[in-house]
Amino acid sequence: MSAGHLVVPKGADCEALSLPVFSLNKGEGPRLLIAGGCHGNELEGPIVARRLLNWLPDSQTCGKVIILPVLNPPAVQAWSRNTPTDGLNLNRAFPGCADGSVTERIADAVSRLLLPTVDTVFDLHSFGPTWDFPPASVTHPIADADLMAKTVKMAEAFKFPMTLIWEYHDTRGMFDTLVQNQGKVFVCAELGGGTVGFEALAMYELGVRNALIALGLVEGKAEYPAFRQQKSSQTLETLSSDELKSPIRGIFEPRCSVLDEVKQGDVVGILHPMESLSTASVIMHAPTTSIVCAIRSGAHVDAYEGVALLGRQFEL
Repeated sequence: MSAGHLVVPKGADCEALSLPVFSLNKGEGPRLLIAGGCHGNELEGPIVARRLLNWLPDSQTCGKVIILPVLNPPAVQAWSRNTPTDGLNLNRAFPGCADGSVTERIADAVSRLLLPTVDTVFDLHSFGPTWDFPPASVTHPIADADLMAKTVKMAEAFKFPMTLIWEYHDTRGMFDTLVQNQGKVFVCAELGGGTVGFEALAMYELGVRNALIALGLVEGKAEYPAFRQQKSSQTLETLSSDELKSPIRGIFEPRCSVLDEVKQGDVVGILHPMESLSTASVIMHAPTTSIVCAIRSGAHVDAYEGVALLGRQFEL
């Protein structure tokens, strides 16, 4: 294993950044980039990326693995989704700009220096602290049918409780889109909730190990991570129209859990307005029979803000 740094040049807004990078090269085989810390308030990814260094050097049998534990150090240090220096979301800044703001320079360095050396990317996220979301591997619909099939197969190899094909409305500048437009496989691992816990980290690490086995980079037998005392996996899809949005401002009270099946008319949650005692709470119902992919975890929400993501079984 060799260790070095990805240098993000100095700009008008801050000094140069040196991002620790670890490279494990065992000859011919798949070439994989594992990255964490794209969003600074999602800390499971950086931890799992570093934990891989404890065993992967001895277990890897072929190929090349590049591990970049923290894509966005300023955001991680500030525990902020976006980069505090320029306010940008790194996962909407790709392919970046060499003479742009610091977020754009990070994206540019990754795009120019790391992506050309790999053919698969695992981006480790955790969905953020205001949502309940099961351990999942996520991708978006891809126009190239062959690449879509390869990507879904790779996502399912994590054996997380949920593999999600998510038709997302805001994909411009995403790391995913850049990589997939180059014909490469990109899987986003999401561990929901954004709170770092022992059991969650163990599930996350096991899922990544499963994917490494599927790629042929390490030997072993894949195992389903236990989630709520169950070991199973399902592949779901969700459309932009499947997101339930709050009709008013208020505190959202969830009335179901992730991976629950809800039938048309079932109560998904209740919104409690706080500005006026005379305004009644709003009950939100499932519009169709669905599976709950994600649900807000009791947060104060604005009108038209998402509170639940519903889905259904996916078929290629």
